[in-house]
Amino acid sequence: MTLSVERPRLAAPAEHRRLGYAAAGLAAIAWILTLPPILVRTPLPSIVLGLLAALVGVVVATDPSHRRLGACAAGLGLIAIPLALAMTNQTAANVRIVFTWSAVVASGLTFATPLIFGALGGIISERSGVVNIGLEGMMLMGCYFGIFGADIAHTWLIGAVLGMAAGGLLALVHAYFSIHLRANQVVSGTAVNLLAVGLTGYLFIAQYGDNGTPGTLPQVPNVNLPVVTHVVFFGDAFGHTNLLTWVGLLLVPVVWWFLFRTRAGLRLRAIGEQPLAASTVGLRVMATRYVAVTVSGVFAALGGVYLSDGFDGSFNFNMTDGRGFIALAAVIFGKWNPFGALGAALLFGLSSALAYRLQTFSQTLGTLFLALPYALTLIAVAGLIGRSRPPAASGIPYVKE
Repeated sequence: MTLSVERPRLAAPAEHRRLGYAAAGLAAIAWILTLPPILVRTPLPSIVLGLLAALVGVVVATDPSHRRLGACAAGLGLIAIPLALAMTNQTAANVRIVFTWSAVVASGLTFATPLIFGALGGIISERSGVVNIGLEGMMLMGCYFGIFGADIAHTWLIGAVLGMAAGGLLALVHAYFSIHLRANQVVSGTAVNLLAVGLTGYLFIAQYGDNGTPGTLPQVPNVNLPVVTHVVFFGDAFGHTNLLTWVGLLLVPVVWWFLFRTRAGLRLRAIGEQPLAASTVGLRVMATRYVAVTVSGVFAALGGVYLSDGFDGSFNFNMTDGRGFIALAAVIFGKWNPFGALGAALLFGLSSALAYRLQTFSQTLGTLFLALPYALTLIAVAGLIGRSRPPAASGIPYVKE
């Protein structure tokens, strides 16, 4: 007679995934406890939760299939501890001033708006099979020509049209090299970015010289919502939002509906997945890709128009400051889905708003706080969202047979 010893059951991969997300949630709670309206004034609960989150993350990391998720959850748990210590070392009054949530949300929408436009453009381009690294340059073209059009026509609307046209034309350059000449799409996009930096810089100096753009240019107006304005929190957060912010938010469901609920969207996705098969059934692969890349440039340029005509009211050298690349990260974060990309853009926007407000606590650590949005984006893209599968033909030149 043989005795069998039952081995302890190991957590299944699905359980590890849930544990990883739970650890990330514990890390967030560890910091939230020290913020309004809870405002716990001792760091002990946050330290306990942060260490627990780190421990669970280490356990999850022992599963090879969820190693990145576990490592990121553990990292968030460890990051939450110094953040909680920083909050409890401040007076409750200072913390309430910085974390006025209605102001944080309003500022977060401001930072997120150009990313929404850029991410939607990136999704459309990549769903057709073309990687658009040139979103940064197309956004920069929108910045300059948006402000230039508003200056010469004395209306922001003409500036928006001119900016979108400039972004679309630059996208056509990228499309020609990537689709027609079958060049490496990353190299072509990088060249487009450099071209935009040089071209806008030259035109800016030639048109405005050292004096810069005039200070009284027409800007995109804010939309005042009289019903919401007097409602607590919502009035300050959404009652005076820029028109282009609402346009960007409304475009998210429109693009989703186009991609996943229309025949044209199905054809676009088919070309991005299996262009040879799509061609055999009569779909025009190259023409569709040209249109998709051009539309992506128009969308990215509209984000640039918002930066110059809606937010700053002026133009500065390279004022996009890497937002086109963050929009690309939002595309990956959102798994090539408009609603997922919206969530990524809002994450970056809100973290950017917090980073600027956190400088109130310490001017010397201001630069470190400004790195918070980028760190959160890297953590999210690297591990928390799991593996993202791009369209099968994305980045692969199409050769007609």
